[in-house]
Parts: sequence; C-alpha cells; structure tokens
Amino acid sequence: MFQDKTKLRSFQRLSKAGIGMPKTVFTNYSRDVERVIKHVGGTPVIIKLLEGTQGLGVVLAETKNAAESVLEAFNGLQARALVQEYIAEAKGADLRALVVDGQVVGAMKRQGKEGEFRSNLHRGGSAVIVKLNHDELKVAMNAAQALKLPVCGVDMLQSERGPLLLEVNSTPGLEGIESATGRNIAKNIIVYIEKNTK
Repeated sequence: MFQDKTKLRSFQRLSKAGIGMPKTVFTNYSRDVERVIKHVGGTPVIIKLLEGTQGLGVVLAETKNAAESVLEAFNGLQARALVQEYIAEAKGADLRALVVDGQVVGAMKRQGKEGEFRSNLHRGGSAVIVKLNHDELKVAMNAAQALKLPVCGVDMLQSERGPLLLEVNSTPGLEGIESATGRNIAKNIIVYIEKNTK
C-alpha cells in the first residue's frame, strides 16, 4: 500500500494521467469542512486516513455533521485524510484487478457483507471471479503504467459514468484473488521476476 506522502502523490499522478476517479479532496487539518464536502458533491462522503490499509481508517459519513465530527477527530490526531464522493450505485462492491508486467492476470468482484460499505475480504467481504470489460481493463493497465508498477492490485468501482479508480496497491495479497479466480497468479509474478533478472 502506498503510504502517506507517497499515497497522495500516487493519486496526483493518476489524476494527471487522466484516469477517472471519484471526486477526491486532500485535507491537511482543514477547519473548512463545509468547503471540502462541497468539492466532492456533498454528503454522503467517504473519509480515508492516508495511512489506512485493509479498510481500516475508512469511514462513511452520511451527513454534514457526521463528516465534521470525523474530520475534527482526525484533525485532533494530526492525521491527514482524503475525502471522496460516495458512489452509491456500487452498492458496497468493487473490482480488484491484478496487473503483472502490464497485463491483467486475474480479476475479482468483492462484495461487502450485509450493511458494510467496505468490500475488503479482511472485513468479512466475499469475492467471485469477474471478466472485466474493455474500459475496466484499460483503467487497470493505465493505472499500473502511470505509477510504473510491474506488479500491483488495482481497485475500481463500477459507476454510472464508467469504472472509477479507488486505489492502487503496490503489495497486493494473493490469497483472495487466487481463491476467487482459481488461477496461480504467484506463478505469473515469478515468471516476470525470472524474466527480468536474467
């Protein structure tokens, strides 16, 4: 997972590359919560700690008051956060594409458990194999290329305006995606490493 400044920089590079993402604002202990919320289209909003992983430090704030409370708490801890628009039509699901050497070698659709907006398998979500469409494949491969990552997991949401990039994981776990797809993705990574160490 990209951490702290590196994670923020990755979002900037992805945006510069023209890859579609949910509207996102970085907050650096901002007191002007109303302006931040307005920038992403109003509540509900997703608030993410920059250093969060596996769904930790990710909060769904359904009202302006809830968003203010969460951001004030994060500010008090001097924790920097991203505020993103909430994509309701995703219905607690996302796509994870595993990219190795510029190609998608496996993809799964993760669904959060009942009442959970986060789809992380570590939080009780489930996963099934999925065939990505052309636009989804393009987002995954372009994201890996923009960040110059030979191996990564690319998380996307299915939205009414097409696939939207959530984040790119530079050290993706393989257990969940190998179980969902039935593919030996570790082998693809080993082949890539062997090819590039000769």
